[in-house]
Amino acid sequence: MGSLPPSLDLPSPPLGKPPHLQLLSETTLLNLFKSQQNHLNYFFQNLDFSQALSFTQTLLNSRGTIFFSGVGKSGFVASKISQTLVSLDIRSSFLCPLDALHGDIGALSSADVLVLFSKSGSTEELLRLLPCARAKGVYLISVTSVSNNALANACDMNVHLPLERELCPFDLAPVTSTAIQMLFGDTVAIALMGARSLTKEQYAANHPAGRIGKSLIFKVKDVMKKKDELPICKEGDLIMEQLVELSSKGCGCLLVIDDEYHLLGTFTDGDLRRTLIKASGEAIFKLRVGDMCNREPRTIGPDAMAVEAMQKMESPPSPVQFLPVIDHQNVLIGIITLHGLVSAGL
Repeated sequence: MGSLPPSLDLPSPPLGKPPHLQLLSETTLLNLFKSQQNHLNYFFQNLDFSQALSFTQTLLNSRGTIFFSGVGKSGFVASKISQTLVSLDIRSSFLCPLDALHGDIGALSSADVLVLFSKSGSTEELLRLLPCARAKGVYLISVTSVSNNALANACDMNVHLPLERELCPFDLAPVTSTAIQMLFGDTVAIALMGARSLTKEQYAANHPAGRIGKSLIFKVKDVMKKKDELPICKEGDLIMEQLVELSSKGCGCLLVIDDEYHLLGTFTDGDLRRTLIKASGEAIFKLRVGDMCNREPRTIGPDAMAVEAMQKMESPPSPVQFLPVIDHQNVLIGIITLHGLVSAGL
């Protein structure tokens, strides 16, 4: 191959000292955290709770969708708060002010509430959106941190979020103002959650793929093995004749049953090892499962929560890898394993 053109020649890595590393003292960082804490305390100490209550009541009593809007960092906060409300089973959506003026405003109706987040209250995109939203009959609320601003004066309601200053040394980068916006919005969201008496089951229904939802939705019967997947045997079966059943079903045990499928006990890999240690000679070939099985295994019902099964497996005196699943008449209907729970995302 020919050499690279001069413009594509790659420079050799520099020799000598590594690049200069900039260091930040622990004291400097600690002081920044303390300053931010003080700024947040200022917010809590000066917030007008009558405004916060009126705002929360308005959202609670909304008959339509609660829309949020904002630009830049305030827009990210507004979108996040909207997503939180949706996860709490409250109709909400984020409305991009630019897209709204190009057709998306059609989503608004007179039953809706539109919440506009802006630190200054002078954001041009929001001010241009206001008359169009008002023409749709929407109830308008501004959430701002500067007193007597244009946005607040044009809305039906304003919530003032007290801001001492930004943590930024130039008092410019919106790092404290966005923090109090998020604190305010998320706290109101939890207030709405409580007022609407949202249950764990309703919350979980909106989070089916996450661990939170799975722990609140999945029951033992949803993740247990059953029927042909069960490693079953009778108490009179010879242990040596059940080794294939013990190993082939991937449960690490045998479930000992009678003719009516009542659970009599369990025989585990550990029981097999202990049997091999104790037995000698030809005696091992004569031992039956019923001679060595555990007659008092931990069990669980099919309607118990899957997370409860995991807790039961891990409980004292020693953890186990599986639980036989039985009905109220001690009839075996399945088995739930630790591996199965982990595979299900619990």
